[in-house]
Amino acid sequence: MRVDLFDFELPTENIALRPARPRDSARLLGVLHDGPLRDLIVRDLPLLLNPGDVLVFNDTRVIPAQLEGQRGDARIGATLHKRIDLRRWQAFVRNAKRLRTGDIIEFGAGVSSVAEERHADGSWTLFFAGDEPVEVLLERAGRMPLPPYIAGKRPTDDQDRTDYQTMFATKDGAVAAPTAALHFTTELLEGLSARGVKTETLTLHVGAGTFLPVKVDDTDDHAMHAEWGTIDGPTADRLNAVRAGRNRVIAVGTTSLRLLESATGEDNVIRPFEGDTSIFITPGYTFRAIDGLMTNFHLPKSTLFMLVSALMGRERMQAAYAHAIAKGYRFYSYGDSSLLLP
Repeated sequence: MRVDLFDFELPTENIALRPARPRDSARLLGVLHDGPLRDLIVRDLPLLLNPGDVLVFNDTRVIPAQLEGQRGDARIGATLHKRIDLRRWQAFVRNAKRLRTGDIIEFGAGVSSVAEERHADGSWTLFFAGDEPVEVLLERAGRMPLPPYIAGKRPTDDQDRTDYQTMFATKDGAVAAPTAALHFTTELLEGLSARGVKTETLTLHVGAGTFLPVKVDDTDDHAMHAEWGTIDGPTADRLNAVRAGRNRVIAVGTTSLRLLESATGEDNVIRPFEGDTSIFITPGYTFRAIDGLMTNFHLPKSTLFMLVSALMGRERMQAAYAHAIAKGYRFYSYGDSSLLLP
């Protein structure tokens, strides 16, 4: 399928640089069945769901995975995107042409790493020296890895350490936030509970590959980066029971959706899962695990816009995005949200 089919024009003023405050005051575009588009706010969500429906959240926690350092007189930037083991991470490296196997990169605050191996995609394996957990080292020397469409317009600051973390974040390992869940507050969860809507969590450690542009002309030629995730047995059983009771499983975010679909067989049964997934969902895909999706607005020609087009239809989503742009919705990680119910 041609990648340019998923292109659209987005004015720069529609890109959000800070989140809405309070979080659940963000706008929500309802793309519901075949009905008209609905301009709402996230706080309206309980009114759009039915008792017995379940929202599935990603409980990954973003680590300060962006590092700036020196190799001799060369400045080296590193964005960690996938854990290999306790001391090794795979990283995208800026100024990688100045790096050789065995070089030591000094990141400051007593944090350094060895460039161990360069991979075919240009990324590197970095080995972090010392006895302290790598997460502790990152808290000392790293900064939050804001997406390039935000970081390119303003510096990362201390406020981002709070803003770029969901209220469900408990499992360290992501280098990008599952941004659909950034809109949730204690008050909103209380409203959902009063409505009879249930919640479940899974873990998918979102990688920096989520920001990489699609550089090919045809989707068949695009390779997705793998990300690690897990769904335990009791969670899978409860989700299967929800669907057996003819209620809906609604993923909060494309990360939750991709892991649920990865864990589901052709018999539409969700099973326990632990490992890497590189699932790439494009129009023509048959969804097996989910009945809806809450998600932010995505980049043109991105794998995530392809995913929502697979769920709702490409023409429907092009029309929804055109409406959102015309109405001044805020796009991307800190932007507004949408509820997609096919």
